[in-house]
Amino acid sequence: MNFQNLLYSAKDSIAHITINRPDKLNALNYQTMTDIMEAFMMVSADPQVKAAIITGSGEKSFIAGADISEIAELNPLSGKKFSQRGQEIFNFIESLNKPVIAAVNGFALGGGCELAMACHMRIASENAKFGQPEVTLGIIPGYGGTQRLPRLVGKGRALELILSGGMIDAQEACRIGLVNKIVPYAGMKEIEKDGVKKQVPDLTATKEALIAKAVEIAKSIIRQAPIAVGLALEAVNRGLEMTLAEGQKVECDLFGISITTDDFTEGTNAFLEKRKAEFKGI
Repeated sequence: MNFQNLLYSAKDSIAHITINRPDKLNALNYQTMTDIMEAFMMVSADPQVKAAIITGSGEKSFIAGADISEIAELNPLSGKKFSQRGQEIFNFIESLNKPVIAAVNGFALGGGCELAMACHMRIASENAKFGQPEVTLGIIPGYGGTQRLPRLVGKGRALELILSGGMIDAQEACRIGLVNKIVPYAGMKEIEKDGVKKQVPDLTATKEALIAKAVEIAKSIIRQAPIAVGLALEAVNRGLEMTLAEGQKVECDLFGISITTDDFTEGTNAFLEKRKAEFKGI
């Protein structure tokens, strides 16, 4: 499939999705959101794809937010539909039974931060910046930010970010639990500006290191039993919306389902026989 605003490829059972509007810092317009939904429908439908990594084109920005030129034209009715559409797309990503990793390079603001939060894990390059700056435009987050951010980092920290409209760096994002891992700068390079030479971080090499780390994490997951991975994702996603007792009931049910699979037999036999399991996803 040809996409207008993203790049899609699959290698070694991993789908690579790159938002590709570098001149707009990969801002999310209507067409880009359509492309994202279609790309993740492909991920869901392709049995050869076991995990997905999403990132932004270039080194400066993951996604710098929604396209403000489109938001400026909204009225109350179209604004509600705009929010509902974005939530539906991001909910689809979050509910996938295959792990999705956001490889965050540079700015992840507004809708970009919300998309990252809809992914199952987030890793960030050292130059990443996170924020929900919607209040600076007189609106609030509309793609799930007011709901996912408190669940990830707690109510107080989430409100500080949402109400101030400020940004935090990768180190702070990792400290509060918004990010799983940070990929440090991969060396320095020399540039010349106004006749003065200076050393700056090599963002191209850092982006390459970021994607390599995301691939490493994805491969560590897809080596496991795929049905069990999908059931674990379902248990966590559903359980977070329930009481502890209700979530444990879901866990029991899904645990019982996992025992019916051939992968369960293979995994336990491989352990007892001291060999590597060969999971087939059945």
